[in-house]
Order: sequence, then structure tokens, then C-alpha cells
Amino acid sequence: MADSRLSDYDVFLFRQGRHYRLYERLGSFPEEDGTCFALWAPNAREVSVLCDSNGWTPGIAPLNLREDGSGIWEGTVSGISIGDLYKYGIKTDSGEWLQKGDPMARRWETPPRSASMVWNVDHEWTDREWMESRGKRLPLDGPWSVYEIHLGSWKRRDGSFLSYREIAPLLADHVVQAGFTAVEFLPVMEHPFYGSWGYQVLGYFAPSGRYGSPEDLMYLVDYLHSRGIAVILDWVPSHFPSDAHGLARFDGTALYEHPDSRRGYHPQWTSCIFDYGRHEVRSFLISSAVFWLDMYHADGLRVDGVASMLYLDYCRERGEWEPNRYGGRENLEAVSFLRELNSEISRSFPDVVTVAEESTDWPRVTGPAHLGGLGFSMKWDMGWMHDTLSYFSRDPIHRPWHHEEITFGLWYAFSERFVLPVSHDEVVYGKRSLLSKMPGDQWRKKANLRLLLALMFVHPGKKLLFMGCEIGQWREWDHEVELDWALLDDPSHRGILRLVSDLNRLYREEEALSRDFDPDGFRWIDCSDRGQSVFAMMRPSGPRPVVGVFNCTPIPRTGYRIGLPSGGRWLELCNTDSNDYGGSGVGNMGGVSADEVACHGMSFSVEMVLPPLGAVILAPETSLSDGRR
Repeated sequence: MADSRLSDYDVFLFRQGRHYRLYERLGSFPEEDGTCFALWAPNAREVSVLCDSNGWTPGIAPLNLREDGSGIWEGTVSGISIGDLYKYGIKTDSGEWLQKGDPMARRWETPPRSASMVWNVDHEWTDREWMESRGKRLPLDGPWSVYEIHLGSWKRRDGSFLSYREIAPLLADHVVQAGFTAVEFLPVMEHPFYGSWGYQVLGYFAPSGRYGSPEDLMYLVDYLHSRGIAVILDWVPSHFPSDAHGLARFDGTALYEHPDSRRGYHPQWTSCIFDYGRHEVRSFLISSAVFWLDMYHADGLRVDGVASMLYLDYCRERGEWEPNRYGGRENLEAVSFLRELNSEISRSFPDVVTVAEESTDWPRVTGPAHLGGLGFSMKWDMGWMHDTLSYFSRDPIHRPWHHEEITFGLWYAFSERFVLPVSHDEVVYGKRSLLSKMPGDQWRKKANLRLLLALMFVHPGKKLLFMGCEIGQWREWDHEVELDWALLDDPSHRGILRLVSDLNRLYREEEALSRDFDPDGFRWIDCSDRGQSVFAMMRPSGPRPVVGVFNCTPIPRTGYRIGLPSGGRWLELCNTDSNDYGGSGVGNMGGVSADEVACHGMSFSVEMVLPPLGAVILAPETSLSDGRR
């Protein structure tokens, strides 16, 4: 066709499942004499563009079906330009007319309205220096500390959403103050139901209009980059909602979803599951991932629901799922898709990260795809999260009987490249806020929270903390209201934020703490003091080692001896019981001196004070590499 945007090679790649930039070929493209449309709907009998200028009437602005068997409809429609709303009228094989939004639309109406919008994204980026250096700024083995945020409920103005532009300086200031190196946005892709938090996506190539235009989101990313903050976007290839204007039964058939309901319907989320074995669907999804990295300069994608993709029996009882061709429960097509996804991202964007939310023991999630792994950069450590929160929710009197909830995670800590996630899922739906989970009175709850945060930052693994946890939010997360920022009028809550800031600073500055994926980067000093609920660990790599000692009871302990690798002065880098953090001020007067007394298999040791429900983080006053002791 004369007005076609697709070459024969584009069509070939699309049908092979290897066209990774479909957004350059399918969708709507404004031109001088109208707008060019291209849509995949192979089982449609007719396709029309519906808009205001034709009264939303089918048949007035028809598209033409390519004759190459691709199922792509094309055409240029006059009288429709940038900013105009449209849908596709699709006549099914049964003669029914459907009204569908454009799967490739760059912008949609703000829900509950559901039309697509002709748009030509135009933003002049200013982050060239960031983009050229981000691999060096945030290497995979560097200090990734992620602040997870839901845009609609982080901060509001008189109960209304802030726009992407309005939130940019406020968010950047807070993230810099708290010391995080990256933000992770819950899905910003357009979704019809706000209460899904973005996890029921329909606009796989469009940001949510609730917070502004595509250019506004680009401004937010650009601004965060200017402040040295990386941006990770939550991305959802695991399922999509069944709204009538969306992807479900798009041309009257199961086009994007698997035709077998045992594989194409998600019973837990009442949504549709993509057909990962269909080549065109793979092109669609991988193009979506590439789109956000390419057009929006995202520095990483957190892939939601990976476990639900990997297993055919996920959330299904016996008889509700069909085994694969080998008789197993693995979704072979989804495994292949994830490998292809990560391989393409690694090839085209070698300095970005992909992070899997994967809650099982699937092997080698972060192993190279070409060597049989899934190819992710990192994986959420859901086991660490579950065990650690379980331990800290217990009254200290019961903790000696659950000592292994802290120690067990180190048995597998280096089997993958892990992120330690305290995410949105842990502070909602009756699970209570992180602070409210802690046992005891208000003082003990805050002390326990400070202790947990310190343990998280000394433990191997990248860090992720959901918004509100850093200020000691009492109320569990509610997406309908902003965080309780007034808590920062209370010195004890300001102290929690100050502790997070100091822990993030140590994580950035002490090289030993960010060597999270190196088995030689961790050593237990003592993990056996069950009776006193004390843990002592060391991060030995780097210019100087860092030691963390954690007293998980409200009993102060004096004269507590731990082994150390060297003598001399050891500085108290952090004490979570400091008055500055809202604690009681029990500590070691800024440091301790190690003597040549063997303990815990080391030649030196020190007697120290352990504050109640407190952590003490130590490092030698001088680098061990300079020869001084």
C-alpha cells in the first residue's frame, strides 16, 4: 500500500515474534493530510476508525487489510489530527461491531473514559550526561537502594492528584534527603481501574493521564536524572483486564490471550493471560518493554508476577490446568518469552536492569539466558522478606524459638542476585504498616523498626523500601489518600527518616556493604546466640570491613564480646538507639578498642555495649589495606 508504514521486512519480523519496536509501525501517526493508522486484527471482517468527525459511525473511515496474510489493517484518515479521540470499530466474524481502544496508543483519555488519543510525543531531553554514564553511576554490583512509590498517594494537593511535573521537585528533594539511589514507580501505564494501583494495564504504550501528558512523565524522569536518581518502572506482562474496550477478545477471538481458559484466564486476579507462544503477542510485549526504555529513558523494569507466568498450575487446583508437552507444570512458552525479553533488553540497553518479582525457587532467575537462566539482572528475595517480617512481628520473648527466621536466608543469599523488598504488598489489606507490625508500646515499636532497617542495610542484597516506611507511617497504605507527612512534626519520626538517610549514606560510602552478590562479601561472626537473640555479622570486602551487631531484645547488654579481624580503634558508624533517631542513647561513646583476645575464630575481639532493641554498626578507624592495625 502506498500509505503503509510497514515494510515487508517489518511484517516478517512481526510474524516471527522478533519485531521489538512495533510502536514505530503500528498505532496512529499524525501527518500533514490526516492520520495514518495501522492495527493488527487478523480475524476481523471490517475495521473502521471511529472519531468525532465521523460521528463514531462504523464504515465511514474504513481501513484496508494487507494482502500478505499478516492480519494488519492500514489507512490514512483525513480530518483527524493530534489531540483527537478515536477508537477502532471492529466487525467480528459473527457480524457484531466492537469498539476497541488502540493497543499501541501513545495516549488515552483519563479513565473512566476509554478512547485513545492521536498524539505525537515531543520532549527535548536534557539527560544526555546521565544516559551516557548511568552504567558507571549505578553498576549492578553498586549500591542500589530503591524507593518504591505510588504516584497517586505519595502526596496530594487538597485531596487531588499532583501532576508528573508538580511531583518532580518534591519527590526528588525527598529522595535525595533520604539517600535513595533510585525510585521505582508502581505501574504508570494507563489502567482503567485506579484501585488496581496500575497492575491491570490496558495502555501498554501510554502513561496514565491521571497525572498529565506523556511529556509530563518524560519531564519527571528527566528531572530525577538531573538529581542523580535512577528510575525503575513496574511493568506487567503477566495479565491484563477484560474491559470491553481493551485487549480481551480484541477482534472477536482470543487474540492477545491464550484461547484455552486454563492458560488464558487468571482465577486469582480475574483477568486474561497473554498467549506467550503467539509470535505477534511476543512482539507486542517486548516492544512495550523496549518502548519505556527507549522513549521514556527508564533505567530499569521491575517485571510483575513472574511466578504466575512460569507455572501452569499457578493458583489452580488439580484438573484446572493442563500439563506441558513433557507432562510438567512449567509454562515453556512463558519461559522462552522471558529469556527473549531479557536477551533483547540486554542487547539494546546493556546499562539498564530488569528485576523479577518471583516468589518461588525457580532456578537461575538471574542466570544468563543463553546459559539456561531467565536473564534477569536481579530478583526479589520474597523468602527473606517473609521470614524477617515474621521474626520482627514477634514479641522478643518468643524470638529465641524463631532464631532461624533471620539466619536461614543466608544459606541461599548468593544463589541469585537478590533485592531485599519491603514493598507495597506488605503494608496493605490488613497487613498493617511496617511500624504497626512491630510488637510492644510506641517506643518499642519504633526501636524495632530502626533495628529492622539497620539489619536490612547490613544484610547482603539490594534494598527496596515502600513509601511511608521511611517516616514511620502508623496507618497502613491507602491509595485514596496521601502519606501522613504531618508525622515529621514528631522528632521520633524525623529520627526514623534521619536513620534511613544515614543508612543509605553508609550503603553508598562503605564499599563492603554494596558487594551484595559476592559470597566472600559476607561472614557470620556469631549466628548462634539464640538465648540472647543477638546476631553479629561482617561484610569483609572492600577497603575496610563493616560489622553489624543486632540486639533483638529490649535488654541492654554490657560487656558483650565479639570477634574482629583486627585490633585498634573501631568506629561506631551507626547506633540505632542514638538520641538523634529517637532512641535512648545507650551506646559505645562513638567507638570501641579491640584487644588481642581470640574470639569467634578471630585473633582480636572487643567488649561492647548493645543497646536495647538496637543495632551497632562498626568499622575500623583506618583501612585494613594500609597496613596499620
